[in-house]
Order: sequence, then structure tokens, then C-alpha cells
Amino acid sequence: MVESGEDDLVEYGFRRIIITITAVLCAMLEIVDTTIVNVALNNMRGSLGASLTDVAWVITAYAIANVIVIPMTSWLSQQFGRRNYFAISIIIFTVSSFLCGNASNIWELVTFRFIQGLGGGALLVTAQTIITESYPIAKRGMAQAIYGMGVIVGPTLGPPLGGYIVDHFSWPFIFYINIPLGIIATLLTLSFVKSPKYGNKLKASQVDWWGIILLTAFIGSLQYVLEHGQQDDWFNNTTIITLSVITVFGLLLFIWRELTYEYPIVNLRVLKDTNLKIGTIMCFILGFGLYGSTFIIPIYTQSVLGWSALDAGLLLIPSSITIGIMMPFIGKLIQRGFPQTYMVAAGFLLFFFFTFWMQSVITPDSGGEHLYWPLIMRGISLGLLFVPISTLSLSTLKGKGIGEGAAFTGMMRQLGGSFGIAIITTFIARFNQEHRVNLIAHLDKTSYEVQKTVQQFKLGFMSKGYPENEALAKAYKAIEYKIMVQSSVLSYMDIFMYLGALFLFCIPFILLIKKGKNKINPADAMH
Repeated sequence: MVESGEDDLVEYGFRRIIITITAVLCAMLEIVDTTIVNVALNNMRGSLGASLTDVAWVITAYAIANVIVIPMTSWLSQQFGRRNYFAISIIIFTVSSFLCGNASNIWELVTFRFIQGLGGGALLVTAQTIITESYPIAKRGMAQAIYGMGVIVGPTLGPPLGGYIVDHFSWPFIFYINIPLGIIATLLTLSFVKSPKYGNKLKASQVDWWGIILLTAFIGSLQYVLEHGQQDDWFNNTTIITLSVITVFGLLLFIWRELTYEYPIVNLRVLKDTNLKIGTIMCFILGFGLYGSTFIIPIYTQSVLGWSALDAGLLLIPSSITIGIMMPFIGKLIQRGFPQTYMVAAGFLLFFFFTFWMQSVITPDSGGEHLYWPLIMRGISLGLLFVPISTLSLSTLKGKGIGEGAAFTGMMRQLGGSFGIAIITTFIARFNQEHRVNLIAHLDKTSYEVQKTVQQFKLGFMSKGYPENEALAKAYKAIEYKIMVQSSVLSYMDIFMYLGALFLFCIPFILLIKKGKNKINPADAMH
């Protein structure tokens, strides 16, 4: 029964093209909205009269809602029917986009962003499931490649698109552009997407309410801790400690509940599939690298090199285009049976080379030409990672297991991104302090070089009309600024080194674990 039901969902020709376009459009809308607001936060602060801490909630609220709803999507699809659930999610996302643009104060905006995140998180995973099931098993590598173009290009498109809109219009338009796209996506979904036939729906008394409460508590708390840990001084803050305790106990109780309740909201048993287990770990690391590098490069170019938000965003475009070009080729290779293990290993290795290269080219005076080729290499490595990891994760699942598996990989990718950004933010602050102390310790006032530099700065300021005392004070300030910039650059170099080491560490792990599995992977045998 499951098999024929699965085959009923496979589409051909024009219908499949329309379904694919709809699903990719929705996934892109969701992902672009994760990063598009980053460059508009200053404008929002000004027009809504909010503090920096308050305005950060515009990002946090969306991320928390996203990560809470992703694991529930498979269950919600089964309750409402996938087509209806997908359409409702698009409508929630579109309406809340309009409300975000019309928000009159910061907490209204944060509330509507949370609702937008609930609609958006569902789009991401349901889109992946719809695309996977619309293609026959032999072509699922290509299906994941097409979906991957939207998911990996999305985070990179957000900042330049946001920068352009903020520079030429005003911040509400970063939300308004979702409205026409959302209306088109809703109409296409209702006309073309089909729902698989699931068993009987649950009665209200059978719904796993405790599962929903525990999932919301532990995921929401974890996301808050990750987003606010650094600015709130981690475990020196009572709120962070309390939420960390809720995260740990919430997770343990959630696992116990889902494994013992008859109708769990998240089917943890699907994780018995070894390929999915490996895939979720790889998705976490992929999210760490993808969102971590998308976060760190604009910060470096803006804070150290003094670039505008738009220029910083545009720098990542060639990398995204490279990923987009690679995806169909990777899909074809998977279809022809090329071992996905080799692709993943090559992707991790190339990402290591990208970080190593970045470490050697970032300086206080780097230009776009120095960063261009390393970022192309980043695009190639992410292209090699995304599709093989996604197809491998879902390749041995059938029926509703595909949706449940996609929910886990989607959640782990998002959590990997959150962990990546939280850890990178923390380490930048700590390394910065460390390097500054070390650099100052090496500055000897009696050294000829230091005296010469101070004298040059002093004469420079005196030539601009400053009296000697003031010129000397400014000379010391200029040296202090140089130390600050240099310690920032050294911090970014350290981050790239550790990020590269993480990816390098994964290579033997993949090769060891997956060799044995390939022998009994029926989906691979059918490619």
C-alpha cells in the first residue's frame, strides 16, 4: 500500500516543473528572510526607537519559531494533509510579512516575526519532502540538487538584497516583497501539489500535547541561549543558567515521552536508520560552516575593511552562483551512481582548504580580489556537501519516513547554524581580547620602532594644525586603533583555522562509517 501511495505522488513533465518551482520558491523565501533583516537592524532601531538588544529579537524570535516548528512539520502534514498544511504555512508567512512591514513598535515586529517563523519553518521541510516525493527514486539526487540551490543560495542572497532595499526604499519593503511571491506560491500549491494518503487523523485527546510543550520548552530555550549567550555573558547570567537547565531536562523528558507515547509528535524511531543518523550529524556540521561563514565574512569586511552592507553582501554572490551551477552536475553524478561518500569527503576537504586560504589572505587592507577565489572554493565545497548529505540521509526511507527524516535534517542544519553563529560570536570577542593584551604587551615604549611610529603620527597631526600635546594624544589613539584592527584580524584568522579543523576532522569519520552501509543501501543500488 505504501509503495503504490508513494508512486501516486511521482509527477512528470509540466506538473513536476511547476511543483519544483513552487517548492524551491517557498524554501528560498524562508531562508532569505532568515538573513535579509541583518542589514536593516540599524534602520529598524531608528524608526521604531529600539535598543540594540531589543532589535536583536527580530532575528531571535524568527529563529526560535523556525526551530520549534521544523520537527513538528511531518506530524502536522499528516493531520491536515500535506497540500493544505503547505498552503496554510505560506498564507501565515505572507500575512505576517505584511504585518511585520506595518509594525508600529519593536515588540509588535518581534511578535509578527515569531508568527512568520512558524509559517516559514514549515515551508523549509515540507518543500524538501514535496520535491523528494515528486521524483522517482532514481532521480532523487537531482531533486535534492534543485532544492539545495534554494537552501544554500538563500542565506547569501539575503544581505545584498536587504542592503539594496534599505538603501533605495525603506526597511518595511524587505517584508513586503514576500507578499506577491506568497500569493503566487499559495495558488500554485492549491492547484498542483498532492497529499499522500495517511491513516486516520488523531482525536484531540490523542494529540501529544506534552510532547509539543516539552519540544517548545527545550528548543526555544536552547535557541535563546545560543542567540543571547555572548551578549549576556553566558553562565554569569541567571536567565541563561535557567534556560540551559530547561534545555537539558526538557530534552531528556521529550525523548522519554516520544519513545513511550503511542502517538508521538516527533517520531524518534526513524533515527534507527543509520544513513539518517549520519546525515543529521553531517547536516549539523554543514549548517555550522554554511551559516558561520555567511555570518563571519560580512562582519570582517564591514568592521575591519569598512565596506558598506551592500558591498559586503555582494561579495558572497559569486560563491552562491558557483553553488547554483554545481547543483545539477552533482545531481547527475549521484543519478549515475557516483559514490556520495567521495563527494562528501571532497566537500569537507575543500572547505578546509577554503578556511586555510582565507586565513592567509585576510589582512587590514585586503580587497575583493583577494577574497574572490577562496569564496569560489567555498561555493564548490558547499555544492559537494549539500546534495550528497541530503540524498544519503533520506535514501533508505519510505513513505512518511521521508517527511520525518527531512524534518530532522532541516532542524539539525538550522541548529548547526545557530551553534556556529553563537560559538563564532563568543570566540571573536574572547580572541580579540586575548590578542589585544598580547599585542600591547609586545609594545615597548622605549623601542626605536615604536617611538618612530609615534613621532610620524604626531608630525602628521601637527601638520594638520593640532598643537603638540593634542597631536601626541591623537598619535597614541591612532596606535590603539591599529592594535584593535590587528587583534580583530588575528581573531578572524583563528576562527577560520578552527572552522577548517572541524571540517577536516569529519573526513575519516564519514569514510569509516559509510563504507559498510553502501553495500546494503537499496536506493543507491537503484541509481
